[in-house]
Amino acid sequence: MPRILIIEDEVALAEILRDYLRAEGFEVSLRNTGDQAIAVIRETHWDLVILDRMLPGLDGLQICKEVRQFSQVPILMVTAKVEETDRLQGLEVGADDYICKPFSPREVVARVKTVLRRSAQPSPQSLSAQSNEKLHLDGGQLRLYYGETYTDLTRVEFGLIEALLSRPLRIHSRDALMNRAYDDHRVVSDRTIDSHITKLRKKMTALMGADPIRSIYGVGYRLEEG
Repeated sequence: MPRILIIEDEVALAEILRDYLRAEGFEVSLRNTGDQAIAVIRETHWDLVILDRMLPGLDGLQICKEVRQFSQVPILMVTAKVEETDRLQGLEVGADDYICKPFSPREVVARVKTVLRRSAQPSPQSLSAQSNEKLHLDGGQLRLYYGETYTDLTRVEFGLIEALLSRPLRIHSRDALMNRAYDDHRVVSDRTIDSHITKLRKKMTALMGADPIRSIYGVGYRLEEG
């Protein structure tokens, strides 16, 4: 039975979500403050975390950023802010998806199922770049290796670099990359894919000492030869 942690300070809303998710067969636990979140996520196995952006104590962005230092648990961030820049901040710190308040509990359940299905899909245990023998992916651990060193990736980042690695030097459109990263083919903005690519670039630069991803203006991205 998948285990879901809801971190939400609106108790009534959290309880409604819990009831809907339990009706679908999920095991659900609730926490109401950000200060409780890090320890609970670190100490217990969760299949998915529903994380409110605005919390007393540590806010959702801080929590997500810290969790990504030790876990790749799927995170669905909930936000009452409707500006695209606010939503993108959640993706930039490692959230897998976001949903805006007000929302239907049924929509949250559907999003949860989609994220869990995506995270459960098998990925290639090893995929190497044809143009760079040091660069390869480990799908079992969601890691990108450069020689013997590695960096951990989110599911979306993994899907993006997997696509780029599969055909290096080829230009990949934003639509093609997002379809690879999000298998439910949702409609997202160019800024969403750009935000994920920016985060991926930072990780690859730290790993390799250089950024191998090139922007092709008006078209998309490609992976350069190493």
